[in-house]
Amino acid sequence: MKKVLFATTALVATAGVAAADVTFGGYGRFGIKYDETGSATGGSTTDLTSRFRLQIDATAESDAGVVVGARARIQADGNGTTNGVGADFNGVRYFARSGGFEVGVGNIFGALESMPGQYPIDLGLTGLGYDYTVFNDRGDQYSSTGDGAPNGVEVLYSAGDLAVHVSASDQNDRVAGYVAYTWSGWTFAVGGQDSDSARDTEWTASAGGSFGIADVTLAYADNGIGGDRVVLAARFDVGAATDVEVYVADNSGATETGVANDTGYGIDFNHDLGGGVSLRGGVAQRISGNTQADMGVRFNF
Repeated sequence: MKKVLFATTALVATAGVAAADVTFGGYGRFGIKYDETGSATGGSTTDLTSRFRLQIDATAESDAGVVVGARARIQADGNGTTNGVGADFNGVRYFARSGGFEVGVGNIFGALESMPGQYPIDLGLTGLGYDYTVFNDRGDQYSSTGDGAPNGVEVLYSAGDLAVHVSASDQNDRVAGYVAYTWSGWTFAVGGQDSDSARDTEWTASAGGSFGIADVTLAYADNGIGGDRVVLAARFDVGAATDVEVYVADNSGATETGVANDTGYGIDFNHDLGGGVSLRGGVAQRISGNTQADMGVRFNF
């Protein structure tokens, strides 16, 4: 991530600011993606896929040491019908941070989305459906292309090995939170959510750490009428510059229309080419029953 520093006097016209900076970073990716049921007629498709994401973080620090800032993104996605020319500027997340305490408003991260163990791996080039995310997007989360949760507010606190995150929004009147603790290289987390929607996640738990040659995560979520989801995921180093990720996800007890009760699994590889560039690819048999695969290049900046 590249940092661009401007003189405080150029950013702020008033006195009393100890430091200010703007940071630009993000990534680009491009390649091909296969989707077994990706067309309107239910047949398979193989298309180009791409994404460009530019993230902007701006902060200023008061004389008392309080950091106040904002985060925004510009993102353009491409697929078989578009080339990513319609870039979106998302809703802004504003925050104030002092020590281990932070308050955020606007396009909030969301407690369940940020909870350790929810994204144990990053499969392939595009994520390939993210069946390995046990809360299954059934809670507030940071939106890269939209405004995010309406009237979102969150409080984060960390002290040593302890982390706490509570968030709330007008979306289904959600109130969610998690507590996480790291001990002997393993992170244990439990989270819950109160919501007006029967399809939102009710509670979730995870445990993750190193086990021999692999980084392993086991996670569970009660997703209301979406059923219970259990995920076991692992990451293995198979060379100095190459790693392999695998997962198995099982969904059961769903009564929501269109949600399958089945098992999905996937595998990928990530090869580091140096300089922030990597070659990535993977294949997943989705819980929904269709197969997806992708391959391409990602570059971080």
